[in-house]
Amino acid sequence: MMRMPDSTLDRRIAHLWYVFPDAVRDPALLGAYQQLLSPEERVQQQRFYFAAGRHEYLVTRALVRTVLSRYVEVNPSIWRFKKNAYGKPAIAYPREIPPLTFNLAHTSGLIVCLVALGRDIGVDVEDITRPGEIVEIAEQFFSPTEVAGLRALPPHAQRSRFFEYWTLKEAYIKARGLGLTLPLEQFSFHLEAGHPIRVAFAPCLLDDPRGWQFAQFQPTSRHQMATAIRHGTNAALTILPHYTIPLVS
Repeated sequence: MMRMPDSTLDRRIAHLWYVFPDAVRDPALLGAYQQLLSPEERVQQQRFYFAAGRHEYLVTRALVRTVLSRYVEVNPSIWRFKKNAYGKPAIAYPREIPPLTFNLAHTSGLIVCLVALGRDIGVDVEDITRPGEIVEIAEQFFSPTEVAGLRALPPHAQRSRFFEYWTLKEAYIKARGLGLTLPLEQFSFHLEAGHPIRVAFAPCLLDDPRGWQFAQFQPTSRHQMATAIRHGTNAALTILPHYTIPLVS
């Protein structure tokens, strides 16, 4: 069994790492990131048609590899990953390590990685400045309760509330690892100022709201982020955000 390096991560804590890809432009640093990729990741990177997509993918892979190596004495290039049938990633190699779980999300200008020990976790981040008819999207995907809550707000407040709902719902389905087999309209988030985030599940989801904790973050004026962590009957975890540049800080 590999030992854990000095780290504050334990079963009571989750770490939320984030990087701004547009700030990572040093050619030598990007070259070092390339050396971390597996052969499969190099092939995947080249499938992106635009340079921006290739750059974002490279920084994302460097982020997850270097973050995981903060907790286990493994060279960042050694990690190998797998996905379940619905696309949720997990560690495939090394095998004899502590039960690290992670989840990734990215949007224009921001990449995030949530890490915990032995927990179902999910994270989502969205660029709230992106164009789109938010009420129409909500009516298609949100629960009736959420749509009503959104429509009750003045127009200038609807966009931010839409992305609060959206990131929370995405974080939850990513934590469950079942993709869109979980109908988005079958669970509802209740957001009240000064109160913890509450969720209600339809019976078909076979889930207990008491076993989950949700949190929201806004690292910049244009980015909305949410996390979902299943803590079961244990106490809620403390989530610690960390800004990083892979291989630098």
